[in-house]
Amino acid sequence: MDRVGEGRGLSVCLAVPGRVLDVADEAGIRTARVDFGGVRKRICLETLPDARPGDYVLVHAGFALQVLDQAAAEETLRLAAEARVAR
Repeated sequence: MDRVGEGRGLSVCLAVPGRVLDVADEAGIRTARVDFGGVRKRICLETLPDARPGDYVLVHAGFALQVLDQAAAEETLRLAAEARVAR
């Protein structure tokens, strides 16, 4: 029986925290411009109707999944930075 990742690369899905800069309506879809440590992307906010500018959101594949408190977002970003340095 194969185990996940056995004999081949391990696949991992990753959600990344970012800070909402602004919110807009694009053709009836609620979107936001989100800052990911200097990289800014437009993402879908349809799943988080209460997200506002200044909030931190967890984003996967262009969709906001969860609003994070600032401390949790900053801790996640710190851990990600440490992991990049350790490589």
